[in-house]
Amino acid sequence: MKRIFLLSIVILFVLVSSLSAAEPTVKKPFGGCCLNGWKFNGAAENCWTAGKLKADETTMEAVPLKEGEKGCMINPLPKDWHSANPRKGVDIYTEEKYGDCTVKLELLITKGSNSGVYLMGEYEVQIADSFGKPDDKLSDGDMGAICWVAKPSTNACAAPGTWQTLEVEFVAPKFDADGNKTANALFKRIVLNGKLIIENTEIAKPNGGGVTNKEAATGPLMFQGNHGPVAYRNIEIIVP
Repeated sequence: MKRIFLLSIVILFVLVSSLSAAEPTVKKPFGGCCLNGWKFNGAAENCWTAGKLKADETTMEAVPLKEGEKGCMINPLPKDWHSANPRKGVDIYTEEKYGDCTVKLELLITKGSNSGVYLMGEYEVQIADSFGKPDDKLSDGDMGAICWVAKPSTNACAAPGTWQTLEVEFVAPKFDADGNKTANALFKRIVLNGKLIIENTEIAKPNGGGVTNKEAATGPLMFQGNHGPVAYRNIEIIVP
């Protein structure tokens, strides 16, 4: 009886250890007070900052943080960003690289604005003001689309000037020992404001406009910053 009891304890310990080892890692690349751990991509003016957000439907401003305060990642491009000769910003990406992961975040854009969430710095989920657009008019350039690859099944975009949620479950491309690609990258799920809008969609190559425009086993998370005012917060990267 004693041997059976001890054996049961050992089996239970192994099961608990296995479950613990399988728990995903949650990474938070933005701590709310500075942009440490991030790099900039592009030669234009850098407008990214960590600050308290002051925004409405058409304007966005970053208010400096006081000591101990936390805020958002903000790219408050100047008012002429949508003019004939706009001042361009730069993209921002993490120093750390990721493969398979789930990205969760909140974002806010102004009316007519545009950005992008690039998985691995190369595969873009479109961020755009598509509020009010009919479902039958949606394209692969609208909010939540895989840019130039797949359009959302429904328009889940909220009004400009309001916070929106985005969740992307992503599988990185795979390569053999010689560096030959054996599987394309895969967007398993894209959920915008609680609505599933894209699922199980492969992407054979980078969309363009990324960090390297090349495929690899891992890459950073990048936010596009040259097409209009945008803010991000509560960023989580969940690694299995």
